[in-house]
Amino acid sequence: MDNTEITQLLDRVLAPWVRALTLTPIKVDEESATLRLPFSGEWRHSGGMISGQVFMAAADTAMVVAITAALGGFKPMSTVSLNISFMRAVRKGDVLIKARVLRMGRNLVFGEVELFDEGGNMAVHATTTYALLE
Repeated sequence: MDNTEITQLLDRVLAPWVRALTLTPIKVDEESATLRLPFSGEWRHSGGMISGQVFMAAADTAMVVAITAALGGFKPMSTVSLNISFMRAVRKGDVLIKARVLRMGRNLVFGEVELFDEGGNMAVHATTTYALLE
């Protein structure tokens, strides 16, 4: 999938509030997906850090892209689990999101997502499970 196809996919399948994160594809192949979350002061909560909800939505979205690329096209899916660890605060700068499929089963897909701050430090780590609905 090229960047245009990925952008069209995101526009088609994401809720409007998730599209507002303006995630952009950097590199996507059958093994992984890398997206960029552009910094916005609007993503910060009162403590001045980017909110965990933003990172959770970004991780979930990146995994949908990785699964879609691994499948060779979008199929309806649903998040079964998203286990996330916030390892370091991010106060500013773009965030790089790297998602990869660990195991593709007939009905379930297992994945891992890492989010890196502008200095290249891992800020968030997530493991995921998705159910393929068709």
